[in-house]
Amino acid sequence: MKLVHTSVMKEEVLQFLAPPAGKSLLIDCTVGEGGHTEAFLNAYPDLRVVGLDADGTILQIARSRLSDFGDRFQGIESWFDEFFSRYPLNERPDRVLFDLGVSSFHYERSGRGFSFLRDEPLDMRLGNTEGRTAMEIVNTASFDELSTYFYRFGEERFAKRIARAIVNARVRTPIQTSKELADLIWDAVPARYRYGRIHPATRCFQALRIAVNRELERLERGLERSFRVLKVGGRIGVISFHSLEDRIVKHFFQKKGKSSMKEVNVPIPRTEHLGVALQITRKPLQPREEEVQNNPHSRSAKFRVIEKISEEG
Repeated sequence: MKLVHTSVMKEEVLQFLAPPAGKSLLIDCTVGEGGHTEAFLNAYPDLRVVGLDADGTILQIARSRLSDFGDRFQGIESWFDEFFSRYPLNERPDRVLFDLGVSSFHYERSGRGFSFLRDEPLDMRLGNTEGRTAMEIVNTASFDELSTYFYRFGEERFAKRIARAIVNARVRTPIQTSKELADLIWDAVPARYRYGRIHPATRCFQALRIAVNRELERLERGLERSFRVLKVGGRIGVISFHSLEDRIVKHFFQKKGKSSMKEVNVPIPRTEHLGVALQITRKPLQPREEEVQNNPHSRSAKFRVIEKISEEG
């Protein structure tokens, strides 16, 4: 079994999400090839891990990799927001991990058009069968929809210019592959933009992937629902890779940990109402220089951790 993905910030994740003594449960919401889970199971013999992934293909890789751990690992094919909405376990988790980066497997082996460097059908679904494909969006979404996706989800400065090029091109023939789309974007942007730090198609491909898989709305729901089932004293850790994800995580953690002031009738002074969580990392942790050198994919990673200190309501 050849593994292609390197999990980021393993040392930091193991340190800040170290489980309590005795038997405990970790939910790995994006298990992928199982890198983080393997590290946890090796480090903490009393820990059990439930690993979630919407992609049944990559989940099978994790199951094979982790088979020696027996019933200490259970793999479940599911989106994490849907799993927590119908939480099926009798035991509440002590730790929850979200690693929001898309696995190298999807870029290199899935054949679903995630990479603008390959010539593959434009699919981009992380789950194998549900939802609209990137091909359907590119060929049916209106100019306004496409430009909004590229600007909102990709923060693409030439969103309208690229959307107009796509709408004009698909009149002649449908856009079907990742290479066709990447070439179209390359031709649509100004020449000076083609040779910058990143490929000009990077942000649009990110935007399409987010739109196809509804990643940001799933993240918002997943954070809220996982916090609800988390044990008091439990921790949630999130590794994000772009500003849109990190902003959602930051605001969620602030909301749960924020103190609020409530006006009451005079002469009673204002009283303070504490939040239900403690932010363990006030600022996000980032990879060490050595890790970035060994794994450039980790460069943009940010890791935030929160601890639940009381039930809500």
